Amino acid sequence: MTDVDVAYDEVQRITRREAKNFAYGIMVLPREKRRAIAAIYAFARRVDDVADGELPDDEKRVQLEALRAGLDAEPQGTAQHDSAVFVALADARRRFGIPRDALSLLVDGGLQDLEQQTYATFDELRGYCNKVAGAVGVACVAVYGSADVEHANTLGLALQLINIMRDVQEDAELGRVYLPQDELERFGVDSLAHTPEFVELMRFNAARARAKLDDGLHLLGSLDRRSALCVATFAGLYRGQLDRMEANDFDVFDRSCRLSTRAKLGVVARNLL
Repeated sequence: MTDVDVAYDEVQRITRREAKNFAYGIMVLPREKRRAIAAIYAFARRVDDVADGELPDDEKRVQLEALRAGLDAEPQGTAQHDSAVFVALADARRRFGIPRDALSLLVDGGLQDLEQQTYATFDELRGYCNKVAGAVGVACVAVYGSADVEHANTLGLALQLINIMRDVQEDAELGRVYLPQDELERFGVDSLAHTPEFVELMRFNAARARAKLDDGLHLLGSLDRRSALCVATFAGLYRGQLDRMEANDFDVFDRSCRLSTRAKLGVVARNLL
């Protein structure tokens, strides 16, 4: 087994261990594409872990910039976790032409989390989402073999909006409120709690996320069958979480909207059929 194979095994382990939805989508891809998407995920996961970790912000900035610099360095061996990620990612970039700029945007998003905790408007939030999620879509679409970066970015935005709704409490514990401040004010939400005002705000956001999801899924028309199945599975899993939030009356504080393993496999099966 080559160093590259060992590195790919590691990023696939990271994906299976950490990804709540990604791992189920990529299982339908052929081996080379599956490994490449896992490499993208592992890099994005590493950026998130640094940005959300407990180190002082100055040290986080150093580590995030080191991850950016790693995109341009020749990867050395696979002994260390980050080295394995860079070995796999470098091979995936050579095979599929994954754009460096998209990967660098992920680092920009991590740095933004250190500097900005609230967003005045949706337009401001969208700029952030384009870095932390739209960029993942753009990186992945190169692996799928499509040039439709516009819909890939929109789909990434839709999935991130659902993440933001699901993780309101978790993000607040990190000192971050991604729901736009002008919308909080418009709906009369003066605290993050399961109130009638909060529910109306979440209904508004759910409608927007669904619209972005439907728009982003125009990407499927440019994909081969198995890549389309992968993307449709991602979308189905996130749509399922959104449905669960609605069924729970948007109580994202005391009730989980995450899908069970059985439910996730059901999404995969329905898309296969």
